[in-house]
Amino acid sequence: MRLRLFACCLLTATAARAQQPLPLTVQPGNPKLTISRHIYGHFAEHLGRCVYDGFWVDPALNVPKQGRIRLDVVQALQKIKVPNLRWPGGCFADAYHWRDGVGPAAQRPSRLNVWWGDTPEDNSFGTHEFLELCQLLGTEPYMAANVGSGTVQEMADWVEYLNASGTTLARQREQNGHPAPYKVSWWGVGNESWGCGGNMTAEHYTDVYRRYATFAHNFPGAPLKRIASGANGDDAHWTETCMKQIPAELMWGLTLHQYTLPTGSWSGSKGASTGFGEDQYFSTLRNALKMDQVVSRHAAIMDRYDKDKKVALLVDEWGVWTDPLPNSSALYQQNTLRDALVAATTLNIFNNHCDRVRGANLAQAVNVLQALILTDKEKMLLTPTYHVFDLYQVHQDAEWLPLQFQSPDYAFGSEKIPALNASASRDKTGAVHLSLVNLDPGNALTLEAALPGVTWKTVTGRVLTAPKVNDYNSFDQPAVVQPAAFKGAQKRGDKLRVTLPPKSVVVLQLT
Repeated sequence: MRLRLFACCLLTATAARAQQPLPLTVQPGNPKLTISRHIYGHFAEHLGRCVYDGFWVDPALNVPKQGRIRLDVVQALQKIKVPNLRWPGGCFADAYHWRDGVGPAAQRPSRLNVWWGDTPEDNSFGTHEFLELCQLLGTEPYMAANVGSGTVQEMADWVEYLNASGTTLARQREQNGHPAPYKVSWWGVGNESWGCGGNMTAEHYTDVYRRYATFAHNFPGAPLKRIASGANGDDAHWTETCMKQIPAELMWGLTLHQYTLPTGSWSGSKGASTGFGEDQYFSTLRNALKMDQVVSRHAAIMDRYDKDKKVALLVDEWGVWTDPLPNSSALYQQNTLRDALVAATTLNIFNNHCDRVRGANLAQAVNVLQALILTDKEKMLLTPTYHVFDLYQVHQDAEWLPLQFQSPDYAFGSEKIPALNASASRDKTGAVHLSLVNLDPGNALTLEAALPGVTWKTVTGRVLTAPKVNDYNSFDQPAVVQPAAFKGAQKRGDKLRVTLPPKSVVVLQLT
């Protein structure tokens, strides 16, 4: 009887909250301020089963392939319009020597992947294979050059090998099967140089960066976007030093790495990817929301040195990092509705910082950390996070529209976080898209939105939710968490009325 009474009270409270509209205003935008499609980028490191047994599979595996590239994975990523793909790492990048991965496969040396379990690396997936993958995806290749154990000449030669014509290195590229220059523009100069990329100080790294960047030359049709290895989390000193010491003409972008750990700790357990309770659900969201203050802090430093915002901030590693599943490959974790809510929230943060954030890379694309896709031999599934990127692709290269609202709280114990986050944009056809996230697992949210300056007649939408925050897609049940048509939005006069279900992502289109 007591349980039934509690359930009744909960339903009453939920209904009461849903009936109290929260005012929200979609403000006029600036046509010059767009949400870069590159915010929706991804990451493929030689780690676990991301490249090998993810993108690049055994020739005997009975799946559609081009060479050894797995085409069902490619087709899934084509659908969400992946704008850039970062490779070969990660920590692996600063142990990778590009010459190991070109030329006849049988003649390529075998190495050990010293960063990820001393696993064998046969170099069968190298530069040409990666760029073939990028061509299939229709995506911008983002190369991470070896600064930690490499040389200035090695990076300069890699750029020349890919982008030049008529030189000895260009002829080697031609002999290896690609006559025309690849014209690769995006180049990361090292990775996590404060840690696995060399344990450098900021002052030392900026000197090293200037040297590497100076000898990475532009070739016809391929002006380089040189990207400096930036801060770990909220390390303001690193960003300040880079902005102060690196000339703007040598640095197109500066990176930031910020992961979300459910427990918030790198020592001991990071938290479970499945079977967690509301305590860890709440702590994960609380930690994910820190992205906004971290980005704001670095953006403010960059603004002091670059008031015209010419240098892009790229959050080129982000995502939920949990304990790996038992008896699994390196950093293989499941992906729940909670992780989808983190992804949607983070993308809203990036969209709302699009004046400075012009690139990002979720870690990682397949079978590692907060993956979009999981594979098991011939089987493949799309994770809840994949569906967020599918819903949010409407924002790519669209005009950013500022939002004004005051979020109610989602409280757990003595702590509270904002229940609502959102972003909005207008695409080239004039359609307006709103992405709305309700983090509260027990209460619906009703919004009443004013849209001054927007002419619209109809609203349609899709919603991503599930019965439980720890629901996930498995190989036996691959469709537990997937988008559905959303019927909770109506036009009321010149305003939009929306009721967001608990623990949900809703994307609306107004035309």
